[in-house]
Amino acid sequence: MTTPIHTRNELLAQKLMKNLTRRHFESHFCHNASEAIELVQRLMPEGSSVTWGGSMTVRDMGLTRAIGQSGRYVVYDRDLVSNEEEKRQCYLKAFDCDYYLTSANALSADGVLVNIDGRGNRVAAMTWGPRHVIIVVGINKVEATLEAALTRARNTAAPINAARMQLDTPCTRDGLCHNCNSEHSICNYVHFMRNSFPAGRHIVILVDEPLGY
Repeated sequence: MTTPIHTRNELLAQKLMKNLTRRHFESHFCHNASEAIELVQRLMPEGSSVTWGGSMTVRDMGLTRAIGQSGRYVVYDRDLVSNEEEKRQCYLKAFDCDYYLTSANALSADGVLVNIDGRGNRVAAMTWGPRHVIIVVGINKVEATLEAALTRARNTAAPINAARMQLDTPCTRDGLCHNCNSEHSICNYVHFMRNSFPAGRHIVILVDEPLGY
């Protein structure tokens, strides 16, 4: 049954997709995570090389599991490595992959993606390297303005991720960003993606479900 919430979300998604098209992104809208998983697999030809960044969205929705179990792709799975050097090799392989899967910490209504990174490998791969980047974004991450999107990234996504990784940062103690310079900070790289370059390299999939942090 269609609810006022779903109606609002679909209207918002249509507006976002127009703004993303204006910024040279390819964009899609899915009603739920299952639809999004099916869409991602349709977008990636069999035999493509695939990896992903440190995104809880693509893990929790079951996307990485579905990709790994499909047997259709060459997968570099950083979640299965046993040490830091093997993880680093996965980071490096990401730059030559056909598809890189990730999410965003926030998305402004006019189509700017906002991400905050600790190591920088995720935003580096989103910026350059992989032939295609698929960004799955729950509608819960959409904010009205760029300023609000940055606030969400810093005061919602970052403290939750710092707590998840049990880091010793001020935000893990009270849940708010302190703009700190802690050696354990995961807010070392703040990234704004205004446009997709080359055009169509970035594919944004909006999902009418709360996904990730």
